[in-house]
Amino acid sequence: MIILGVDLGHARTGLAVCDKGELLASPFQVIHQRDPDKLAEQINQEAKAAGAELLVLGLPRNMDGTEGDSARFAREMGEKLKALTGLPVEFVDERGTTITAHGYLNDTNTRGKKRKAVVDAVAAMVILENYLQWRRNHREE
Repeated sequence: MIILGVDLGHARTGLAVCDKGELLASPFQVIHQRDPDKLAEQINQEAKAAGAELLVLGLPRNMDGTEGDSARFAREMGEKLKALTGLPVEFVDERGTTITAHGYLNDTNTRGKKRKAVVDAVAAMVILENYLQWRRNHREE
């Protein structure tokens, strides 16, 4: 199944996509949009273009596991995307994903403007990889 991973942001939103076999997640795109309604429409368009069958959104929890304003925004956007796309929406705890994304970019020596341009898509890839690992682990049970 093709799955679209989403790292929501108030200015930049990263997207990642996996192959049909759910083996490989790849950074896909960064959307620069502050308006939530326009952002939802752009994610909808990219989901259709990618042939996505499921959306996975990062859920920004506080370090103690509680949910604040950013998590509320993610849940509201999830509902909006579910209605707009007709696709199921899953949430993944995104704590630490940006740190992991920066680690990947350090490993590839990606710096400066190029790094800023891709970090959100790489964070979306980490969110999607975490979800794919969870799916693999729960299929075997």
